[in-house]
Amino acid sequence: MIHFMKFFSLIFMLLVALDFNGTAADKSQIRQVSSKGIRHSILICGKTTQLINENSEVVWEAKESSRDGYVLSNGNILYSSNNVAKEVTRDNKIVWSYELAKANQELGTAVRLPNGNTMVVERGPKPRLLELSKNKKVMIEVPLKPETTNGHMQTRMARKLANGNYIVPHLLAFKIKEYRADGMVVNEFKTDLQELGGRQAENWPFTAIRLSNGNTVSNLTHGNKTVEFDKNGKVVWRVDNFNVEGRFADPCGGQRLPNGNTVISSYAQRDPKKPRVFEVDRNKKVVWELFHKDSNAHGIHVVSTNGKRLSDLSLK
Repeated sequence: MIHFMKFFSLIFMLLVALDFNGTAADKSQIRQVSSKGIRHSILICGKTTQLINENSEVVWEAKESSRDGYVLSNGNILYSSNNVAKEVTRDNKIVWSYELAKANQELGTAVRLPNGNTMVVERGPKPRLLELSKNKKVMIEVPLKPETTNGHMQTRMARKLANGNYIVPHLLAFKIKEYRADGMVVNEFKTDLQELGGRQAENWPFTAIRLSNGNTVSNLTHGNKTVEFDKNGKVVWRVDNFNVEGRFADPCGGQRLPNGNTVISSYAQRDPKKPRVFEVDRNKKVVWELFHKDSNAHGIHVVSTNGKRLSDLSLK
């Protein structure tokens, strides 16, 4: 009897190792690599929607794809998925949600603001940025000027600035525009500059991250580069595949960390030897990488680094 019990126990362990489908379960499918000892907890939005801790373990997951997201200070997750912005608890109970207006095509951005409102962006025939109250009342509506009727390519990661304005990347316009609440554009940066390869380089702006010094960081998807512009739209820093040995593949989400490093997602990366997300320092040296075979990292939120929570959510 004891031998039979040992035999069945071994069979069970083998089935677990094979993940019950005849293939060995890959226990290292998510791993962080850093010569500097950097460990991040990071939310990934994309084909997979997961919160990964500093030990590279999935500690929360939604069984749906997503576009933009944050880990809130209360521990809940705010993200946009299937044209709905939603706040969920760690056991995936929905505590707040907003569904795309029927007149529009896509809902992308989802950000919880310091005033408690939630900012979303709708793309389509009526492109607009909305601030919504806790009871989903529209507090502010900003009509957007994406310069295209292609709803999918109108905008990406919009953010609210400390001065009360809004900064919005417009892909096919090759511009990052700053809007007042009344919809007036008060500033814009062009991303089709000749020094960046011109319009043929397809430098579609995906992020618009306003720094405390007034500069703006943008991932230029398709153009495969990350660029920092000064207040006048002049390029003051850039990193591309020449610097990072081909790690860029349609950079989408990004974040500027408090130490000045920049975390970049590589949405279209298909090479298993290259990371889905990576971090570069000001000298353009890669100091951290996240390998994840099942993810494509559309949006990211680095929550903590080596046990220290990052507090400035505006830098993504």
